[in-house]
Amino acid sequence: QVQLVESGGGLVQAEGSLRLSCQASGFTFSTYTMGWFRQAPGKEREFVAAIRSNSGSTYYADSVKGRFTISRDNAKNTVYLQMNSLKPEDTAAYYCAASRIITTQAVFYSYWGQGTQVTVSS
Repeated sequence: QVQLVESGGGLVQAEGSLRLSCQASGFTFSTYTMGWFRQAPGKEREFVAAIRSNSGSTYYADSVKGRFTISRDNAKNTVYLQMNSLKPEDTAAYYCAASRIITTQAVFYSYWGQGTQVTVSS
C-alpha cells in the first residue's frame, strides 16, 4: 500500500523557517521524481518544487526560488522541503507527491500525501 506522510507544518512568523518532511512507503521511492505542491483556500493547487530520482536536478516555482530547497534521502525514503524567509502568501496546505517523470504538472503525479498545513503570520 502506497503511503506518503507529510510532517513539519505549523504556524510561523514572517521571515521564519520550517522544514517539511515526507516519508514514503509502498513503492520504489528511489526511482520516482518527488514533488511538493501547495494549495491555499480558494485557490488551485500549485507546483512548488521537484527533485529527480537521483537527486541530480531540482526545479522550483519562481515564487519560492532562492527561499525554498528540496532534497531527498533515498536511503530513508524521505523528501524534504526547507522553507526560509517565509511570507504570509506562502500560507497553504503543502502536499508531497510522486511521479515517474520529471514534471511540474500535478496531473502526472501518481501518488499524493494528505498534506500538512503551513501558516505564516505577518
